[in-house]
Amino acid sequence: MILVGLCMLGRLAYVQLIDDKYQLSADSNSRRKVIQFPSRGLVYDRNGKLLVSNQPVYDIMILPRKVETFDSIDFCNTVGIDMPTLRSLFTKLRQDIRRRRASIYKPYVFLRQLSGERYSQLQEKLYKLPGFYAQRRTLRRYEYPTAAHVLGYVGEVNDTIIKYNSYYAQGDYIGVSGIERSFEDELRGEKGVNYQMVDVLGRQKGSYRDGEYDIQAVSGKDLTLSLDVDLQMYGEMLMKGKTGSIVAIRPETGEILCMVSAPSYDPSLLIGRDRSKNFPILSTDAQNPLLNRAIQGWYPPGSTFKTINALIGLQEGVISPDTKYPCAFGYTVGRFHMGCHGHMSPLNLRQSIQHSCNAYYAYAFRAILDNKKYANINESFDIWKDYLVKFGLGYRLGVDIANENRGFVPNATYYDRVRGRGWTSLGVVSLAIGQGELLLTPLQMANVAAIIANKGWFYTPHIVHKIQDSSIDSLYTTKRYTDIDTAYFSVVQDGMELAVWGLDAGTARGAQIPDVRICGKTGTAQNPHGKDHSIFMAFAPKESPEIAISVYVENAGFGATWAAPIASLMVEKYIKGEVAPNRKYIEDRILHTVLNDK
Repeated sequence: MILVGLCMLGRLAYVQLIDDKYQLSADSNSRRKVIQFPSRGLVYDRNGKLLVSNQPVYDIMILPRKVETFDSIDFCNTVGIDMPTLRSLFTKLRQDIRRRRASIYKPYVFLRQLSGERYSQLQEKLYKLPGFYAQRRTLRRYEYPTAAHVLGYVGEVNDTIIKYNSYYAQGDYIGVSGIERSFEDELRGEKGVNYQMVDVLGRQKGSYRDGEYDIQAVSGKDLTLSLDVDLQMYGEMLMKGKTGSIVAIRPETGEILCMVSAPSYDPSLLIGRDRSKNFPILSTDAQNPLLNRAIQGWYPPGSTFKTINALIGLQEGVISPDTKYPCAFGYTVGRFHMGCHGHMSPLNLRQSIQHSCNAYYAYAFRAILDNKKYANINESFDIWKDYLVKFGLGYRLGVDIANENRGFVPNATYYDRVRGRGWTSLGVVSLAIGQGELLLTPLQMANVAAIIANKGWFYTPHIVHKIQDSSIDSLYTTKRYTDIDTAYFSVVQDGMELAVWGLDAGTARGAQIPDVRICGKTGTAQNPHGKDHSIFMAFAPKESPEIAISVYVENAGFGATWAAPIASLMVEKYIKGEVAPNRKYIEDRILHTVLNDK
């Protein structure tokens, strides 16, 4: 008994004389725990231009048990709300307390994102408002009204996020889309804690115990993007009044130079207290401006896909650069006919790309599938699909922007299911010219252009060039190969060059840029819901390529009419810095043409 008593006395002495954690708890009626929210990391473009910064805002917090009667009219006038809004805020507070989402003993976010100007007016009157105090936060500020789909936006966390991630609490914000979501952990930083002495009216009287228990917030890491903001803005300007996308990649690094999705929106519409008003408008817009068509849109690749079938045919040995096939305004077998435009006949491989001959690729594609070295068409078809997978098709490429779509590349099992066993190469011959069930994203098609430019390899496309005090994922610095021999790419490059520069009417002459050897391929994809899509992919210069690009303009007709000149302007802007005066008429035609309703 004496020993137990001595232990208890020793413990009491330690608690009262040495350990001060209980004093900290006992002092809670005279101190306030204030969360210090870190500033999110800044975002720069590839040339060091600031894209996203922060601005201070203030959340008005409330301790329900300490609230007393106050001048509500003066409060409304000070913070810039009306009486019905104030009543609704108190109604929501009572409901949250009833549902146990809030407590009368804990701070509660009463009014969010008060501007610095409004807060300075309120600060002078807080002594009249027991139970109210302000908590500083930062809000995103977009320095350019561009690249909304790439940058993304932040939004308030929901109960599910709070349940599974202890970092977040009610009222916190998290990246919802774009790089704000993909790089949330890097951008958000780490919260801090500040303990303040307060009087009976809740007024701050200084730091508790000289900040002994404070924890400093750690700002988020800055990101440097591969994006060229000037090129991005130029692309968005060209796509104004149109629906579609532009994606440009630097082939030697896989870095995304621009990612345009049209129609778009000003990213500043989704920050601050106006977000709740603007988001429903954008989300219900029939043009769907929130959709990032560059990575979420699925389109038939059309004739741009002929370049891939040419490479597979060469690798499989069923065609050679000198192989010629005839074309009599199309490909005909029995009662089946696939049309084609008028051009010289027969054509070799380079000429087939130059003139975009449908018949040539019907012959070549069927030769791939009916190759006798395979046991049956199911085996040869899946070999064909495996080549496409190596090109990054049919699966997500892994771009570092959230919500990428995979597109769709059918396999033999798919056709067994939808057509029954016994289907033939003729039954799927539309795949020869990039039609049928085949669907790709604009990002995937731009990456195909980069692969052809690199003669068979690519880096996974990515938008983040550098992370402060960190390195980017090794996924984006590891080469990926297509299993197509390097020599075969020169033949396809020659055909793409002829399409732009050939003397005998190449399909992409409208993409010519003085002093720049651009190689391109047009596409016109059938659209069951309206006018055909205009498509173009290209890279330039032919030797030592600096840019690979894909352009999709929905419901616009021929690829040579709209997509090709848009791509050529983008390439010229990037390589030369400006559009030559004698090509301004092309720019004016694009800028002043509206191809959608908005």
